[in-house]
Amino acid sequence: MNVLSVFLDGSMSKSGRFEVFFDGDCPLCKREIDWLRKRDRDHQIQFTDIADPHFDENACGKTYEDLMAEIHGRLPDGEWVKGVEVFRHLYNAAGFGFAVHMSRLPVVRFGLDIGYRVFARYRTRLTGRCKDGACRVPTRESRQPTESHSSDRLAKESTS
Repeated sequence: MNVLSVFLDGSMSKSGRFEVFFDGDCPLCKREIDWLRKRDRDHQIQFTDIADPHFDENACGKTYEDLMAEIHGRLPDGEWVKGVEVFRHLYNAAGFGFAVHMSRLPVVRFGLDIGYRVFARYRTRLTGRCKDGACRVPTRESRQPTESHSSDRLAKESTS
């Protein structure tokens, strides 16, 4: 991949840091992201909330549905990673390199990959976000802003 194409197609993290795309409407996901923010003392991580109404998936080249299906991350060179590999980058940046190393052992890797796939598939049910008996990951069209995102939007509109 040449440098020009990375800038033209928006595939490089704008900050030169590892960028994580997370679902800020998922209570468990948000709790872990908040915990990681506190430990990212060297500011190696750029946190992007895809549930924020102002998030534009077109700017990153992935669909909202793909990003909602499982956690995604983008390396500074524009390479995408997803699933447990994202957590390895996050935990390494937060100073947990030994745990990351252990997570790469074959048996541990297999267990984590399976466990995360199950969590990602059922996270709306596991985090109490089923609506009208449906427990699917929301699409862009079906998503309603949460209270915190609504209040953020209203605060921004009132200052305009």
